[in-house]
Amino acid sequence: MPGPPQAAVIDPTVGSDPLAVATAPGETFDFTLAMDANDAIADGDTHPVAAGVALVSGVYSRLAALEMLQYPATVTTPLLVGTVSAAAGQASGLTPPVPQTVPRLQVPTVLFVWGPERVVPVRVARLSVAEQLYDRFLNPTRAEAQISLQVLTLDDLVAVPQPMKALATAAYRYTQALRQALAVTNLGDPVATLLGMLPVSL
Repeated sequence: MPGPPQAAVIDPTVGSDPLAVATAPGETFDFTLAMDANDAIADGDTHPVAAGVALVSGVYSRLAALEMLQYPATVTTPLLVGTVSAAAGQASGLTPPVPQTVPRLQVPTVLFVWGPERVVPVRVARLSVAEQLYDRFLNPTRAEAQISLQVLTLDDLVAVPQPMKALATAAYRYTQALRQALAVTNLGDPVATLLGMLPVSL
């Protein structure tokens, strides 16, 4: 189930304004994903490749895909090559010393689609897997994964490389605009709503 938005961070530079914030509120999605290899095997007529993978490795391929979302990937591989070349040049005395930059690592940014009205960029904040059944090769055939996804805001997306940055930004703005539109339609008659919330004296 999606978790409620967290309180936004208060900006200490704005004086005594209690409503001022520095960033958008945090938001998470928490849910349990149940996986059973028998479901994919039974659907072999329409998805033969998935059924074959399930016969060989159970649900481990799906677990592996989830687990890889927590591992960082190098997004500046050419920088690493340049760093090694510069270091070799300095060692030979052919080039002057230059500041070295450590290659930047990032976990993958993915789009989480929770129906047509919520498409948001996220990162996996927490993953806990409970394997329940195994085949004779100890491949898990039934498992449950508890997943917590952290929604990335526009401030977070600044560090995401292209082309994912453009796609994630568009998804975030689409979902936020739709959320605002739906919130307006839910207002109805604000006066009647407020009167209904007031205590009635008998």
